[in-house]
Amino acid sequence: MEYIYAAMLLHTTGKEINEENVKSVLEAAGAEVDDARVKALIAALEDVDIEEAMETTAVAAAPAAAAAPAAVEEAEEAEEEEEEEEEEAEEEAAAGLGALFG
Repeated sequence: MEYIYAAMLLHTTGKEINEENVKSVLEAAGAEVDDARVKALIAALEDVDIEEAMETTAVAAAPAAAAAPAAVEEAEEAEEEEEEEEEEAEEEAAAGLGALFG
């Protein structure tokens, strides 16, 4: 991921995304640079509109982030319903025992 982050940083700062610049960013961050991975990254990004890719990712992440609280709320509601059902079952069992020994 650090290679992608280096490319995003270069893009954000308006620098050219090339092997030399990516290596410089990675070295400045203290990462060990693999020349083959740098070359593969540059080749992979050749036909990619980074701005569009970043916007698409941000848009895709927003619904997931918005859905997370709803999922938590649903889980809490399900847990509450389960607890209520258990309580009702216990009450029914107690009523049944009361009828036997009534």
